[in-house]
Amino acid sequence: MATVGSTDAVGADPIPKRRVHGMLKLYYGLNEEGKPEEKGDPLDPCDIDGAHFEPEVYLNKLRKECTLAELMDQETNMVKHIRSLDSDMQTLVYENYNKFISATDTIRKMKNDFKKMEDEMDCLATNMTAITEFSARISSTLQDQHQQITKLSGVHMLLRKLQFLFELPARLNKCIELEAYVQAVSYYGKARSVLHQYQHMPSFQGIQNDCQSIMAQLAQRLRDKFQDGGSSAKDLSECVELLLKLDEPAEELCDKFLSHAKSRLEEDLAGLEADLGVSNVALGTSSDILEFIDRGCNDFVGNLCLLIASYQDLFVNRLQDGALASKNIPQMANAKLLAFVNDLVDRYFCLVECRIQAEKGVGDNSLLVRALDRFHRRLQALTKLLPGSNVPSKGTEIVVRAARERIRQYLAALQSFYMDSLTDVRQSLAAQRLSGKDSANLAELLSTLSASILNQIKSVLAYVHLFTAKDINFSNKPYFKGEFCSQGVREGLIVSFIKYICQSSRQFCESSGDKGGSTPPALLLLLSRLCLDYETSTISYILTLTDEQFLGQDQTPVTPVTALCSEAREAAQKLLNYYVKVQGLIISQMLRKSVETRDWINTIEPRNVRAVMKRVVEDTTSIDVQVGLLFEEGVRKAHSSDSSKRTFSVYSSSRQQARYAPSYTPSAPMDTNLLSNIQKLFSERIDIFSPVEFNKVSVLTGIIKISLKTFLECVRLRTFGRYGLQQIQVDCYYLQLYLWRFVSDENLVHFLLDEIVGSSAHRCLDPSPMEQSVIEVICERG
Repeated sequence: MATVGSTDAVGADPIPKRRVHGMLKLYYGLNEEGKPEEKGDPLDPCDIDGAHFEPEVYLNKLRKECTLAELMDQETNMVKHIRSLDSDMQTLVYENYNKFISATDTIRKMKNDFKKMEDEMDCLATNMTAITEFSARISSTLQDQHQQITKLSGVHMLLRKLQFLFELPARLNKCIELEAYVQAVSYYGKARSVLHQYQHMPSFQGIQNDCQSIMAQLAQRLRDKFQDGGSSAKDLSECVELLLKLDEPAEELCDKFLSHAKSRLEEDLAGLEADLGVSNVALGTSSDILEFIDRGCNDFVGNLCLLIASYQDLFVNRLQDGALASKNIPQMANAKLLAFVNDLVDRYFCLVECRIQAEKGVGDNSLLVRALDRFHRRLQALTKLLPGSNVPSKGTEIVVRAARERIRQYLAALQSFYMDSLTDVRQSLAAQRLSGKDSANLAELLSTLSASILNQIKSVLAYVHLFTAKDINFSNKPYFKGEFCSQGVREGLIVSFIKYICQSSRQFCESSGDKGGSTPPALLLLLSRLCLDYETSTISYILTLTDEQFLGQDQTPVTPVTALCSEAREAAQKLLNYYVKVQGLIISQMLRKSVETRDWINTIEPRNVRAVMKRVVEDTTSIDVQVGLLFEEGVRKAHSSDSSKRTFSVYSSSRQQARYAPSYTPSAPMDTNLLSNIQKLFSERIDIFSPVEFNKVSVLTGIIKISLKTFLECVRLRTFGRYGLQQIQVDCYYLQLYLWRFVSDENLVHFLLDEIVGSSAHRCLDPSPMEQSVIEVICERG
C-alpha cells in the first residue's frame, strides 16, 4: 500500500501538465508521437469536434450501433469530458482574469485618447489651411517687387565690396601701425584675387600697387621678426604662417625656421655637456643620472617635440591640401626635418651614452633603470610626431647596450667579490697557522664563503631584475623578453660566473708560478669542497632561481645544468688531486731530507724513533682532521684482527730471520733478487698518483702512498750499515702502528713498508735485523 500511495503522490503533479499538453496537441492536430493526425472527412456530421457536427444524427448513430452498456459508458465518458472542459475553462479564466481586466481598461483609455487625437488633428488641419491662405496672399502681394529687391541687393553687395577695395590701403596701414599683421594678411588675401582680375583697369591698378607696396613692408617686418633671436615659438609660427600666405619661398622659410630653432636646442645640449663634464670630474658631487636624464628629456627632448609639432603644422600638415601641395613642398619640408632631427638627436644620444657609462657603481641600479625608462618613454613621443624616423629605435638600442654593459659590470663585480672572498679566506687560514689552530674552523670558512657568494648572486639578480619589471616601459621589448633573460642574465652573468669559479679554482692547481706555489693546501681543500657542493646542489639551485625570475621567450640554446655540474666536478677533482699531491710532497720532502742527510753506514745503534717519523704521523693526523671537516669518512676494507696490535707479523723475528738471514749469505746473492722479483709478480700493482675520491679515506690513502713511495725511492738510493737497517726497521714499524688506520686498505701500508725494509736490506752491507721485541720496546718508549 505504501508503494501504491507513493506512486500516486508522485504521479499527481504531472496530470495538469499532461492535460494542457494534450490540449495543445489536440489544437494543432497532432497525435501522441508528435505527428499530424490523419483527419477524417471534415464534413462528417458525427464528428463531435468538427464544425458540421449534428447532435441528432450522432445520437441516432449511437442508438443503432451501440448496446445499452456501451451507451452508458459513452454517457459516462462524455460527462467526464464535459466536466474536464468546464474545469479547464474556469482555470483559464482565473489565470487570465487580471489580463482581461487590464485589456478592458486599455481599450477604454484608447477610446478616450483617440477621441482627443481626432480633435487635435481637426484643429491642426484648420490651422494649416489658414497658413496656406495667408502665404498665398503674401506671395501675390510681393510678386511684382521681388525681382527689384533682388537686383538692389546685388548692387548693395557690389558697392560694399568696392568700398572695401578703396579703403583697403588705409586699412592695411592701420593694421601695420597696430601690429595686427594677421588681420592685414587676411584683408589682403580676400582682395588679392579681385585686384589681380581687374588690374587692367586704372583705378584697380592703383589700389593693387598701393597694396603690394604696403604688403612688401609687412613682409620685411615679418622677416626681421623671424630672424630676431628673442622671438617666442608662437611668434615664429605666426611669422612663418603669414609669410607663406604672402608667397614667400617655402624652402627658404624651412631653413630659417630650423636654423633659428637649432640655436635653442644647441643651448640645451651645451648645458648637458657641461653637466656631463662635471660628472666626469667629480661624479660624487654632481647630479645623479636620473636628474641628468630628466634635464635632457624636459629641456632638449621637450623643445625638440615642440619644434617638430610646430614645423609639421606649418610646413607639412597645412600644405598637404593647399595649392603648394603640387610642388612637393611637404615632402621637401619633411626630409629637411628628418635630417635636422637626426643630427641633433645623435649628439644627444652620445651625451646620454657617456653619462650611462659613467655609472660604475654596482649596487642598487634602480636610479639607472628609472632613468632609462624615462628616457625611453619620452622618445616614444617622437614615434607619433615622426613616423618615419629611426630615433626611437636608436634610443631602444642605447637602453639595450646599457643593460648589456650593466650585466658585464655585475659579472666583473661578482668575480672581484669572489677573489676578495678568497683573499679573506687565505688571511683567515694564515692567522690560524700563526695561532697554532690550523684548520680549526675550516667548515665554518666554507659555509661563510658559500653563503656570501650565494647572497651576492641573489642581490645581483634582484638588481638586474629591475630591467624586466612590469612598470618599466621598455621591458616589453623583444630583447628584454628573450635575449636579455636567456643570453644576458643566465648565460652572460650566472653561467659565466660559475665557469669563472671553476676556471679560477683550477688555476690554483698550477704546479709552477707564484699562484700555484703559494697556495695553502687548506685553500685547495676548501675550494674542492666548494666546487663539489656546486656540482651537487648549488648550480641547480642558482639556475632554477634564475629561470624562475627571468622567464625568457628566447629559443636560443643555453648551457645545460649537466655541463656546468660536470665542469664543477672536474674542477673539484683536480683541486683534490692537487691537494693530495701537495700534502704528499710536503711529507715526502721531510722524508727525503731525513734520508739524504744521514750517514746510514756509520750510524749508531737505534735507541728511539727518529723525530721526522713522529712529525710524519703528526702531520698525517692533522691532515686527517683537516679533511674530515669537509669530507665524509669513506669506506675502508675490513681490517685484520691484528691491525691494531703493537706487533705486526711482517716484522716478527722468525719472519725477518727467514727472509733476510739466508738471503744475504755470500753464497747466494742471486737467490735474493729472484725471490724478490717473484714476490712482485704476484703483488697487486699500486698506482701512486691515481685520482682521489671525495672522501677522507681516499685522500689520506693518496697522501700516504706518495709519502711512502718517496721514502722507498730515497732508500733505494742509499747504502746502509747494520744499524742503519735496524733504524729503518724501527721507523717503519712506528709508521705501521699509526698509518694503517688512515688508509682504505691496510695491506697497502704493509706492502710499501715491507718494500722499504726489503730495499734497505738489499742495500745493507751487514743485513742483521733487529729483534721484534726490541723494536716494540723502542717504539713504545718513543
